[in-house]
Amino acid sequence: MIKKTIFFFIFFIGICTFSQTLLSRVEKNTVALGEPNVMQIKINNLLGKPVISAPKNKLLPFHFEIIKDSIFNKQDTYERTIEFAIFQEGKFTIPALEFKIGNTIQKTIPYEVEAVNTAKKEDKINDIMSNKEVTLGLRDYWQLYKWWLLIGIAVLGIIFLIFVFLRYGRKIKNSPQSKTNHAVKSLQLLKNKKYIESGNHRAFYVELIEIMRNFLSQQYRIPADVLLTDDLIAYIKQNHSVSQQNEAIVEDVFLRGDLVKFAKIFPSKEMMENDWTSCINLVKDSIKDIEFENLRKDV
Repeated sequence: MIKKTIFFFIFFIGICTFSQTLLSRVEKNTVALGEPNVMQIKINNLLGKPVISAPKNKLLPFHFEIIKDSIFNKQDTYERTIEFAIFQEGKFTIPALEFKIGNTIQKTIPYEVEAVNTAKKEDKINDIMSNKEVTLGLRDYWQLYKWWLLIGIAVLGIIFLIFVFLRYGRKIKNSPQSKTNHAVKSLQLLKNKKYIESGNHRAFYVELIEIMRNFLSQQYRIPADVLLTDDLIAYIKQNHSVSQQNEAIVEDVFLRGDLVKFAKIFPSKEMMENDWTSCINLVKDSIKDIEFENLRKDV
């Protein structure tokens, strides 16, 4: 009987010696609002077993504002110290916290912490230091207001660019030179279609006349896009805004274009090439006509 008692006593001592022991404590059960409090967890007799728990700053419920969460872990001991504060009045519970030690799970005991407001309405709040005036220099004002100043300059710059575009951009776009460049580009695109080389007379003259009508309407401000060919020639001769050389080109090319459209003539490739060149020259010389017309109006 005595031998059995000694055996069970030694067995109990062995279990206590080689089993893991989880200890925890909370420093204060009652704290003022915002007052730091500390919770400590310690596990002994690890024998190299890993300890797994909630990650840093995530162990306590959301009511507890974590200030510091430190973990100390070595071969035989695990220690975790959490410094926290509470910023709401009332009683708050720290639940049983799980720690996985190897393949086993152990839990701390739950704790209840009460947060109280120690301030009173009649308490007088005193400044730690008396207010004092600080003299600001130019550099200080620059640091304070530099972004507002830069934003203001950027806004003014954008407004200036919009004004310049509205006032001068449209003039440049509608200038005689711009209209001339546009017409030259259209004529060049027409030639690239190879109507002359393929002998496609009708398509060539239909597009050529259309380009020239649009150009005359925009550059000389005459209703070339609505007048019949005979009426257009008569209008140009009476208006005198187009030079005599360009009048002759318009009359010659437009009349030939009408004859081609109604299949009354079939011009040669050389004639088509000459008409295209004449139209290019008319477009380029139109700036001189505009300048002469402006001088005539001034006189």
